[in-house]
Amino acid sequence: MNRRNLLKIIPIGLLMTGGVVGLGKLFAAQKKSPEAQTVDNKAPKKMITLDELKTLERDPERITPIALSDDDWSKVLSPNQFVILRKAGTERPGSSPLDNENREGQFVCAGCGLALFESNTKFDSGTGWPSFYDVIDGHMGTSTDWKIGYPRTEYHCARCEGHQGHVFKDGPRPTGLRYCNNGLAIKFIPADSTS
Repeated sequence: MNRRNLLKIIPIGLLMTGGVVGLGKLFAAQKKSPEAQTVDNKAPKKMITLDELKTLERDPERITPIALSDDDWSKVLSPNQFVILRKAGTERPGSSPLDNENREGQFVCAGCGLALFESNTKFDSGTGWPSFYDVIDGHMGTSTDWKIGYPRTEYHCARCEGHQGHVFKDGPRPTGLRYCNNGLAIKFIPADSTS
């Protein structure tokens, strides 16, 4: 098989997320159906109003799962944030100023304000997306994503289920994980912030 034909069968997402290094894992992965997805933290969700959402944004630690209609989400999120957080979209690499944010503070969900990452877990992955090696315990949920033809671990806010990104096993110590996050899915709150 020539190189051109080989490239036609390699999922484009594989090339974007690590090149051919992951081919062995791709072919070794056990085949599962998309219906066999695993999801953590499926606690009952409380439907809330936009006013209640504003109250939650000031409480970055409360994890109670919430739900809003797509219509309400479209009122509080930009169109690009809506695509990422509510439809599991991905921003262009290198487009987020948060990739270069190095101050002390927390990164919170852009949808509901739940604290997701401490700044001391952020590192420069060279991928063009804000990357972290750990999350705030209990503040993320996960599911298996099959959109590009092989399983990846997608992670989302435990409170509003807003899509954040994917986690990979190529990060630094101590966890060895890389939470590759969409910059539009988070906001940075500096440690010295009074709000």
